[in-house]
Amino acid sequence: MAIIGRIRNMRYLLVGITGLALLTFILTGLFDKIGSSVESGNYGTIDGEVVDTAIYNSKLIQFQNTDRQQVEQQQQRQYNDQDAEQSADKAWSATVDEIVLNGEYEALGLTVSEKEFTSFLFGEDGFSLIPEIQQNFSDPNTGQFNAAQLTKYIEEQEKSTDATAVANWKKTKEAIRNQRMQEKYFQFLGQGAYVTKLEAKNEYLAKNESKSISFVVGQFREIKDEDVKVSDKEIRDYYEKNKEKPKYQVMAGRDVKFFDIAIEPSKSDIDTFNLEMKKIKTAFAASTNDSLFILQNSELPRMYASGNQLTFRPEGDAKARQGMTYPVAMDTVFKTATVGQIVGPYDDKGKTRIAKVLGFNSTVLKARHILINAPEGDAKKVASAKKLADSLVKLVNNANFAEFVTKYSEDQGSKEKGGVYEDFMDYEMVEPFSKFAMEKPIGTIGVVKTQFGFHIMEVMDRKAGSKFPVLAVVEKTMLPSEDTKADLKDKAYTLLAKLDRELEKKSDITDKVILFDTIARKAGYYSRPLRMFDESPKVQGFVTKMAIQTILELAYNDEAKVGDMCSAPIQDDKRLVIAMVSSIREKGVPQLVDVYERMRTDAMNEKRANKILKKIGSVTNLEVLAKKLKTEVMNAEVTFATPSIQGGGYEPEVIGALFSGKIKDKSSSKATVGQSGVYVIRVNKSVKAQTVTSYDAEKMQMLSQIKGSIANVSRQALQKKMNVMDNRALLDAGIIR
Repeated sequence: MAIIGRIRNMRYLLVGITGLALLTFILTGLFDKIGSSVESGNYGTIDGEVVDTAIYNSKLIQFQNTDRQQVEQQQQRQYNDQDAEQSADKAWSATVDEIVLNGEYEALGLTVSEKEFTSFLFGEDGFSLIPEIQQNFSDPNTGQFNAAQLTKYIEEQEKSTDATAVANWKKTKEAIRNQRMQEKYFQFLGQGAYVTKLEAKNEYLAKNESKSISFVVGQFREIKDEDVKVSDKEIRDYYEKNKEKPKYQVMAGRDVKFFDIAIEPSKSDIDTFNLEMKKIKTAFAASTNDSLFILQNSELPRMYASGNQLTFRPEGDAKARQGMTYPVAMDTVFKTATVGQIVGPYDDKGKTRIAKVLGFNSTVLKARHILINAPEGDAKKVASAKKLADSLVKLVNNANFAEFVTKYSEDQGSKEKGGVYEDFMDYEMVEPFSKFAMEKPIGTIGVVKTQFGFHIMEVMDRKAGSKFPVLAVVEKTMLPSEDTKADLKDKAYTLLAKLDRELEKKSDITDKVILFDTIARKAGYYSRPLRMFDESPKVQGFVTKMAIQTILELAYNDEAKVGDMCSAPIQDDKRLVIAMVSSIREKGVPQLVDVYERMRTDAMNEKRANKILKKIGSVTNLEVLAKKLKTEVMNAEVTFATPSIQGGGYEPEVIGALFSGKIKDKSSSKATVGQSGVYVIRVNKSVKAQTVTSYDAEKMQMLSQIKGSIANVSRQALQKKMNVMDNRALLDAGIIR
């Protein structure tokens, strides 16, 4: 029986002893992991063989470097934990691909000769040029692939005395060779794809034969749950009758049921916060040193700057900068405000802001430039770039500017537009660039230095546009107080103790799960299932790594069983989670606990169907039946290829019966139970497909679909056949299998 409740009641008295014991427990577990788990664990297995750690780690580094560069350069943000997880998944997929497909290549005797590799690399002998090769080895003036440039690069890499360069080129060659090998393998499989004439004919008929129908449907959703209650015994009986059906079969894995208690401010916290914001608003209005005021009163990032750097735009504006927005609903408020006016407090994506209007920015600029790159810190390159810029500026004029952009500019973002940037505000560009465009007379051409290098600029236009407020902003987050957090933790421990106490009285695993749901619901919470699969256990919907690892440990420890609960509330960001193992699934026929809710729904729908069938009786006249069911006769056009009925639902069995040939035109079907209700259908007219002499179009379309899915389908089939098991998440949580 649980000691959770007793520990909770004595926690203040025992905090020192418990802390010492917990530290000992953690350190013991840590030493165990260092001594055994890390050494004996593995990232995964393929066909029972442990995946080579070196292969995975090599690919992981490659994907992390590539993805980090892409995120930082293209998305202009930091590479985060979520990105790292995606990189790791890519590395795992590539590792599995390499190991599984290499076995296929060997079995088939597939190779890539040097001549084939060279042709593939250079886009010759019928091969399309690899996009990355095209991008990196093209003439900057014409955009055409430059084979000589690629040849020179290859020679430089192969003759290089730099070990890193040699290793990188070796990896690049291996990746390109592997890419060609994969293409070759899947093309080989594609040669075996075939569509028979009969299959093509059936496809043609399925799409082109149609039936015009009228129908009445008694929808399941029209009958309330309370009118078709099912007992626990009825659900168990339904399970015994239907558990072998294919639609109920399950994959091996574990389920966890959980509910969460939000760690959020109490009413007292809200009142205290609102009073604080009221005081800040009054003081902000009276402040004569906005920079100091924000430094003292605002959370990070502190939003104050001179000039127009803090020009704000409404949320969703394409030119808005991250964080420099206000809610769209407040657009009029800000644009009609006066300088010095205080706006707020207002909510902005969970933060509370108070803004002081410092001014308005309404000048829209247009300029063009030629960029000569000069990385800061490289004195030699800076001097060379300055010399070139100073010489070019003497030659450039309004008439030949575009020509010089094409020939000399290193800004790929504006090169194709003649170096032009238009409709920008001063805050959107680096300060020296903006200052030149803002202050110099229109038509002025000159040289400006920024962190990017030297810009030969021409001021093209300045005009009044939409005005946007320049703001100084105090930002605060409403948080729960320490007392509130302690109260919520008490509540979580109390619930956990009650669950532990009550679940211990149950022996049937399904009863345990039902009771968990019931106690959570009565306490005002909604329990949710978390499904994990043994082939690759993943915890979705959780934020913190510690919470994810705790859930995995709960579900996958060696002694895990249904009904096991977390030993303490699991903190996951801004919530406390209470979780229980609700299923340990073997592949195939499910246990009752695996499908209890689904069986309950289906058993209720069976009762609904029987009630509707009883009401319909032997009536087949649609108009009479519509009145009896208090509904209306509906019309639809249906084909065998699209098994849905407009006004009804997705009904493959009902559509199949219609096209079986048993229901003649002008006659009605018997009441037919579908997925969403019970149907009585009258076939008004059957339209035969036009006779054709060839089904080549259907054949080609079907063949194209098959070939297009070969890579994905064959990968899945191979992985299933070779029983690929991904242990990475479990290993990360210190679990060995």
